[in-house]
Amino acid sequence: MELVAVIDFETTGLSPAQGDRATEIAAVLLRDGKVVDHYQSLMNCGVAIPSYIEELTGISTAMVRQAPPAAEVMRQVADFVGSHPLVAHNASFDCKFWDAELARIDRRRHQEFACSMLLARRLLPQAPSHKLGVLVDFARLPVAGRAHRALADAQMAASLLSYLEDELRRRYKLREVSHELLRKIQKAPRSQLDQCLERHQRGGLAAR
Repeated sequence: MELVAVIDFETTGLSPAQGDRATEIAAVLLRDGKVVDHYQSLMNCGVAIPSYIEELTGISTAMVRQAPPAAEVMRQVADFVGSHPLVAHNASFDCKFWDAELARIDRRRHQEFACSMLLARRLLPQAPSHKLGVLVDFARLPVAGRAHRALADAQMAASLLSYLEDELRRRYKLREVSHELLRKIQKAPRSQLDQCLERHQRGGLAAR
């Protein structure tokens, strides 16, 4: 698979449209199932951390007040990620914050997200749930650190993505699993997964 960037945000809440801001971001560069580089930083958005968020993440207002300004962090991580395709677990959440924080530094996203949660729902319907921690346990993947810290979650999402790619290769005899294919799979109803992969394979044969 081509180099992809697996990202994870920690935030003050669920929606930038409601005024919530990012408190931490991590990006893990993954190629052929191996992490080749990573970026992580707390970020100071000038807001207080709600007590329930501090309990969940361990990130306090004092910690973010000592962190680099959010604009500086977003410039750094945007340069680090570059134009590589993006992946996140529950990507609809991270995508909103990525776009909102980029907009504050007058940048915009040009690449698409793949979602490891949507992919797991299609490939691992038997899992007890499709939360990241549950899937890591279910697939017997290494626990990278405390849940709800950006780098640990990004690393575990990267491990899960590699596991799902291996599942696709094993089940469907695929030689390559591209980011484009992952996006096709996550959009397909679970009942039509086999047909989605058959169309993909026919298209690959036709292109040769």
